Amino acid sequence: MASSNIFLLIPLIALVATQAMASDPSPLQDFCVADKNSPVCVNGFPCKDAKDVSVDDFFLAANLDKPMDTTKSKAGSNVTLINVMKLAGLNTLGISMARIDYAPKGQNPPHTHPRATEILTVIEGSLYVGFVTSNQANGENKLFTKTLNKGDVFVFPEGLIHFQFNPSYDKPAAAIVALSSQNPGTITIANAVFGSNPPISDDVLAKAFQVDKKAVDWLQAQFWENNHN
Repeated sequence: MASSNIFLLIPLIALVATQAMASDPSPLQDFCVADKNSPVCVNGFPCKDAKDVSVDDFFLAANLDKPMDTTKSKAGSNVTLINVMKLAGLNTLGISMARIDYAPKGQNPPHTHPRATEILTVIEGSLYVGFVTSNQANGENKLFTKTLNKGDVFVFPEGLIHFQFNPSYDKPAAAIVALSSQNPGTITIANAVFGSNPPISDDVLAKAFQVDKKAVDWLQAQFWENNHN
């Protein structure tokens, strides 16, 4: 009887272990530098031949010590993302980073990272930050907010809508963030909903937001831009 119970437990343990590891499996070698010229299609990038890897595959002169231009963004922010597309050595390592610059009263608008948790530290100025939970059993979407000062740290859970806002009228702000994916992805809510191509039906959006179709048409006519570079 005991042996039969053990045999029943083995597939259950295997299933649980598989589910626990499925989202972000550990690398199986020291590194897998992305071969962006390979014709092979995989989830991520295939590995460059190890004999062709050089130290420059792990290096990028990103100038993250310098403030970036925020004047070209209507949101008043500039996100300088360092992911696997810019640094091939990040492939399979499950991490990326960014510098975010905020003009006075600038913001990184509400957005999500579908594949990553984000941890942020303020390096200049102060920021009002927050995230919203997914739909709860009581019908609420709870908002968590905090005002951060230089040196403070805040974490945004994976997939949740979050934002950062510089409350100062006359001083810029800046932050450094780390993300738990080599390619975290970004969905800026307003851009995705009102600036999709082709556009979402205004009948759908008018019903969803409980507004007149003319309001939806006006929003869809705006220029929705990306504050990433």
